Amino acid sequence: MTPCVDQRLLASAVIVALALSACAASQAPEVAAPADAAPTPAEEEALPAADPHLVALEAAALHAVRSEENRARDPFRNPVETLAFFGVRPDATVVEISPGGGWYAEILAPLLHAEGTYIAASFNPEGPEDAYFTQVGRQFVALLASNPVFERVQRTLFAPPDQLDFGPEASADVVLTFRNLHGWQRRGSLDAILAAAHRALKPGGVLGVVQHRAAEGSAWEETIESGYLPEAWVIARIEAAGFRLDARSEINANPRDTRDHPSGVWTLPPTLRLGDQDRERYLEIGESDRMTLRFVKVER
Repeated sequence: MTPCVDQRLLASAVIVALALSACAASQAPEVAAPADAAPTPAEEEALPAADPHLVALEAAALHAVRSEENRARDPFRNPVETLAFFGVRPDATVVEISPGGGWYAEILAPLLHAEGTYIAASFNPEGPEDAYFTQVGRQFVALLASNPVFERVQRTLFAPPDQLDFGPEASADVVLTFRNLHGWQRRGSLDAILAAAHRALKPGGVLGVVQHRAAEGSAWEETIESGYLPEAWVIARIEAAGFRLDARSEINANPRDTRDHPSGVWTLPPTLRLGDQDRERYLEIGESDRMTLRFVKVER
């Protein structure tokens, strides 16, 4: 198994190095450089090489289409580092399962607009009028209609366990899911969704998973109603569906999360289900502790 890799450190090192270089240049006195002032080969080798894919991710995260409310979640969700860890590139075919209201869509659509393909497997907006999933589906459709950057997004129907359209078989480079596994397991559709993700991915394609993490050694039956799942159980379940764990990261870990909240993960921001009750304490904790896992498809 590949050791734990924290891509946040690598990404941060590049970004910080570039920022410091720019800052130093802006503060230096204006002195005309001699004609022969080109850097030596040794100096060129010492300069940080910016990864073009990381630069593209940074640009997408700064895109004007992103709402201020969603940007405020970046310190907890670390989207640039997370997508870099999953190997998402501007020219990739990426499926996001159950994008909700579009938090990641606001990053993925600009990132993949020119060269890639973004497939959003979202809820049916034409379902029962008072159904929660119908409202979420309508919210996502409204987002797609709000800006030309979404014009190339392909929306497919996600209505598990029977309707799971993730695009053509063996066509996706990456399939992503963020904080969904507990709901799928509760509704008995997890295995069907994992099978559909396996079909959609190319051989060796990546399944990227972010999920609320229960305390080590917990039983999933005891934690699932609170939104948390044990990491070992998640890994075993996904590997049983035809994937191999490639790497895990602590990008989205939160050691302040005690996981014993009255309304589970929904006690914490951004939901804050208890309203003003102990609000400051939960804001201080931040969002839930999360596992970040990268799997690759293997043939069964």
